[in-house]
Amino acid sequence: MRRNDRAQDRAFSLSLIDRCTHGVMAVSTGEPAPYCLPLSFVRIDEDLYFHCAREGRKLELLRRFPQVCVTFVGGDQPAFVPPAMYTTYFQSAIATGTASEVEDPSEKAAALRALCQKLTPGHMEGFEAAMEKSLSATAVWKVRMETLSSKAKL
Repeated sequence: MRRNDRAQDRAFSLSLIDRCTHGVMAVSTGEPAPYCLPLSFVRIDEDLYFHCAREGRKLELLRRFPQVCVTFVGGDQPAFVPPAMYTTYFQSAIATGTASEVEDPSEKAAALRALCQKLTPGHMEGFEAAMEKSLSATAVWKVRMETLSSKAKL
C-alpha cells in the first residue's frame, strides 16, 4: 500500500465487509482482461459467501481459476476543501483468496441464512419456505480470505 498513513487495522476491514451490501469480485479469464462482477457477500469467520445460479461464465472461470480478489467500498464522498483542494473521503477493503463451491447442504443453508439476515433482517419469516423451494437450484460459493487489507481517508 503506497499510503501507509491511510492503512486500517483488521477490525476495520472486517467491519467494513460486514457493512457493505456487495463487493466486486475479480476472476481471471486466462487472458489479459479479468472478469469483474458485483456480488452480495456475507462474511462468516474468515470466509466470504455468495450465492448464484448453478451454471454460467462465472462458475466456469472459478473452476478453472479459483484465485480471486474481492473489493468492498464503504464511504465514498468527493469533496472540495477551500481554497483549492479536491479530494475524496473513502473506505475500502480488499480480500484475496481461493473460491470453492459449497457442497454440504447445512453449510449452504447457514450461508444463505446469514446472507438473508444481513440483507433483509426484517423479513426472515419467509426464509424456510424459500430454502425448501430453491436450495437445490442455488449454488453457494465461499472465498477463504488469505489476505485482507483496508484503507480510509476519513
